[in-house]
Amino acid sequence: MDRFTALADPTRRAILEMLARRGEMAASDIAAQFDVSAPAISQHLKALREAGLVVMERRAQQRIYRLNTAAVRDIENWANRLQQQWERRLDSLEAFLKSEEED
Repeated sequence: MDRFTALADPTRRAILEMLARRGEMAASDIAAQFDVSAPAISQHLKALREAGLVVMERRAQQRIYRLNTAAVRDIENWANRLQQQWERRLDSLEAFLKSEEED
């Protein structure tokens, strides 16, 4: 699954925010935070894992999840590049409008 498709779901975003705050968590602890079934949360975790946004580690009978910080950093870098492009365009527009006012 594409990272942005995975991020489109509010439950998945909430899971990512939870992992960002708490570090790593067992799948059962994540599921306990939501009013949906454990299998539904398991499907969300699978989508996040397939998108590369989380990493899962097996510890005995538990599945421990944590953010894939490299993937989150990639998204942040993409968003920053997009912001810089828009700022340059807005700066150009502002310069153009100022030059029109002076004429």
